[in-house]
Amino acid sequence: MREIVLDTETTGLDANKDDRLVEIGCVEMVNRILTGTVFHVYINPERDMPTEAFNVHGLSAEFLSDKPKFAEVADAFLDFIADDTLVIHNAAFDIGFLNAELTRSGRTVIARDRVIDTLALARRKHPGAQNSLDVLMNRYGIDSSRRVKHGALLDAELLAEVYSELLGGRQAMLVGLVEESGNAAPRLVADTVIAARARPVPLAPRLMDEERAVHRAFIAQMGDKALWAQYLVDEVRAEEAARA
Repeated sequence: MREIVLDTETTGLDANKDDRLVEIGCVEMVNRILTGTVFHVYINPERDMPTEAFNVHGLSAEFLSDKPKFAEVADAFLDFIADDTLVIHNAAFDIGFLNAELTRSGRTVIARDRVIDTLALARRKHPGAQNSLDVLMNRYGIDSSRRVKHGALLDAELLAEVYSELLGGRQAMLVGLVEESGNAAPRLVADTVIAARARPVPLAPRLMDEERAVHRAFIAQMGDKALWAQYLVDEVRAEEAARA
């Protein structure tokens, strides 16, 4: 299962007016594990940079002046995200800007039903609490020391960690239980079931006779009604059957 964790930076808050995208950062997850494959681009917004926005992400109009326009990177972006699920914090904001840019460049917009909003997940898991990305990182003990200012790629990487925690941390990699079948004991790794083969020849016992004697003497002290006493009886019977 491939998912794309995504974040953007912009010139402001209103995608329907004259605010524009200035950065897109995406990281790829397969079976909820980061693969190291990323998509990252700075974008020339073709306008000035308001002071409020600059204070958030530190991207100046001068820095962005020689960067590609959105229309020039749109196809590469769409190729990267393909038809896979997008994971975004406060998704309405980012999707609003992305779809506004896609519309301007004559591309098909992103359907909202393919988006997982981690803000909505956090609100369901922590109702009544603050659920900003900063708060969630602090809540889950995620190191945010690199986050001096907002940056789309770094924030996407951090959001991927938050997303895993919202789904149950490392246990989110386990997607179900698999029943044993025959002599094979299936193990579940992410979405893939791997059947462990039975050994053609069982391993020889590693206990020495002296160790067995000490163990049996210890069990005998527990009395005949002890649970382990039954295992001792079964063990003795198995040895007698093997010698017969």
